[in-house]
Amino acid sequence: MTTNADTETLLSFQTPAVRHLAWLCTAPQLLEAPVSFYPPQWLPDDYLEQLQHWDQQPEARPARLAQPAERRLGHYFERLYEVLLKDLLGWELLLKNQQIKADNRTIGELDFVVRNRQTGCLEHHEIAIKYYLGVNEGETGTRWYGPNAKDRLDLKADRILNHQSPMAQRVEARALLAELGISEAITPKVFMPGYLFYPVNRVELPDYVPMEHLQGRWCYAHELENSDLTGWVPLKKPHWIGPWRQGEQPDVRAAREALEFVEAKGVPVLFARVEWQPGLGCWVERERWFVVPGEWPAQ
Repeated sequence: MTTNADTETLLSFQTPAVRHLAWLCTAPQLLEAPVSFYPPQWLPDDYLEQLQHWDQQPEARPARLAQPAERRLGHYFERLYEVLLKDLLGWELLLKNQQIKADNRTIGELDFVVRNRQTGCLEHHEIAIKYYLGVNEGETGTRWYGPNAKDRLDLKADRILNHQSPMAQRVEARALLAELGISEAITPKVFMPGYLFYPVNRVELPDYVPMEHLQGRWCYAHELENSDLTGWVPLKKPHWIGPWRQGEQPDVRAAREALEFVEAKGVPVLFARVEWQPGLGCWVERERWFVVPGEWPAQ
């Protein structure tokens, strides 16, 4: 598994939400553009100490971090990002999920409008966490599909850069912002971390994907029918975020049932392949695999 920052440090956090937040702080992105936002440029030097404090002292955690995790990954990711902005960076949050309308029709929304504490300037942040699997389609080249194959990296990159990111500059948005007492210039920013999953055969990367992106592997369920699934753990949302760890020994039967579920229901499943880590006294993720049904992505 390609890792970000110090994976062993991430795995040392026992509280899933804190570990997920720690991952978010340094996660490489799937999109490199002039508007890309890089949290490490702004994080305080002692941010890891703050995370360790929250990990060890539940009562000290921000309320947003202490809430039960949501199964809807996007909503949970937004909550973690708000903790990053407000509680780690100390930035003022002016707006969140602000709908923009034209002729009583919603044309988009502003994920976050914040004041950068260091520069004093306003910023509009559009965020997404994404997982894409590379498919070599021969003469048409490589396409990167989400587990739901209607989602594609090229389509999302175009939308977040050319529709979502400029939203605050639209006439309708400027009028609404003025009504809310916001008349300053707003700088657009985009944050889109995640993973790219590679097949056995060769695939090509879009030129906007940084080389240090996080990587996994993918295969079809039938390719694993006779494989030893020892150490394979099916991951449920929101545990797609950040590296997985667990105290109990992996259940091979649960892994086999998850594999059968892929073909029976036609739904891709994300697995972590784990190993025992004596230093931490638990099983930790060393590799990630997406397993897809035979008809994917044509389904």
